[in-house]
Amino acid sequence: MRPTGLIAVLSLGASLMTTTVFGDDLNLHLRFQAKSSAGSGSFKRETRDEKWSANETAVIVCDVWDAHHCLNAVRRLEEFAPRMNEVLKEARNRGATIIHSPSDCMVAYEDHAARKRAVAAPAAKVMRKDVEHWCSRIPSEEKAVYPIDQSDGGEDDDPAEHAEWATKLKAMGRNPGMPWKSQSKLIEIDADRDFISDRGDEVWNVLESRGIKNVILVGVHLNMCVLGRPFGLRQMVRNGKNVALMRDMTDCMYNPKRWPLVDHFTGNGLVIAHVEQYVCPTITSDQLLGGEPFRSKYDQRVEASPSIKPQDARTAWRPISVTKRLQQLNLSEAEGYHGPFWIRCVVRLPSDFLKEKRLQLKLEVDQETSVWLNGYIASSQIEAGSGNCVTYQFPAEAILRDDFHLLVMRLGGPGGQLLLPEPPTLVSGSRKLELKGQWQLRLGDDKSWSNMPLPAKFGGSTDMLFEPK
Repeated sequence: MRPTGLIAVLSLGASLMTTTVFGDDLNLHLRFQAKSSAGSGSFKRETRDEKWSANETAVIVCDVWDAHHCLNAVRRLEEFAPRMNEVLKEARNRGATIIHSPSDCMVAYEDHAARKRAVAAPAAKVMRKDVEHWCSRIPSEEKAVYPIDQSDGGEDDDPAEHAEWATKLKAMGRNPGMPWKSQSKLIEIDADRDFISDRGDEVWNVLESRGIKNVILVGVHLNMCVLGRPFGLRQMVRNGKNVALMRDMTDCMYNPKRWPLVDHFTGNGLVIAHVEQYVCPTITSDQLLGGEPFRSKYDQRVEASPSIKPQDARTAWRPISVTKRLQQLNLSEAEGYHGPFWIRCVVRLPSDFLKEKRLQLKLEVDQETSVWLNGYIASSQIEAGSGNCVTYQFPAEAILRDDFHLLVMRLGGPGGQLLLPEPPTLVSGSRKLELKGQWQLRLGDDKSWSNMPLPAKFGGSTDMLFEPK
């Protein structure tokens, strides 16, 4: 039914006002963080105003699934998803391109016009290197210390609620570990204008064929998919787009029981700060919709700097430098400690590094040492005439081409003196990769530390990543 009388006049007036005020431009206040001074480790927030043409802008909706294995993650997403939908409608009305990217859900959209439109996009004249792959770090992040530990998967559910949620998912015929089948119904898809794709090359084709210069990312989860997916922040920045994260339309997978032992929303804020310092600027939804930025009703934090107690640091994974001819790793948290220690890193191994079928680790050790790759333990052999040099052989099932690997070592060091004579070296045929740089260390002994409950590309962090040059 069409509005009549006063209602019709008000409706027409609101429509004209929206068109008059907003036009086809996005007037954005980009927030970023710059170092306070050269060589300083501190940052200060700054902003700059930019006008982006809507016709040259795309909004990518990352992994806004219809279900998730973490119940609290579902609650947080469903709280801000309606506002996200309003953001998308407003951006679409102004002329922006909307790309829906619910990973692993393309089967649900095989016959959808928006999916077919993405597949049919003309091939880009230049296809960027590795645009179809996950991206765990860009050059600007190489010297950054990643702010949280997400290696447990980031679930922050109450255990009883989590078990009940898993049972409910099973009853719905869903895999409790990967229950998503489509994008959330809270997000509308315009069959006549939008695109659907979870592939980096397809998304890149859409962007290039439509002359897109600017990209805004919304969705979940920032510390994993929004940053790392083939269509995520890092790939867009690395490949030359103007990029912004809508910081009030995202969330993290972070468990407050993990480093740095702060509440969930403070952890989320730490990752947003990392993005603003090393990846791209951020904006908020009110810059398109008016009003105030979104704030969760679950966010009860009081602004304060997190403080870490030495005894807490002792039981957490924390950064440690593994350099040439490593001397003793003297840590204040290790005082009085007697027992083994564990170190770990993440390694991305492209196909050209793995031309040989065998992958080995060369290590000089003078203490009991065990090594795992993606949870698979390596066999060891002392090299004849090489002193303390040991070769560790990884089983074939541990090796993932063009993917990320978690490398974990358990060393039985003396109390307080954590020793590693030489940086480990990965070897495959004639190719070598010296793992000299930042790792993570943990004091104590627990066999579960040999792996993570999720793939390394999700649980690892930028500051313990190695890649062949």
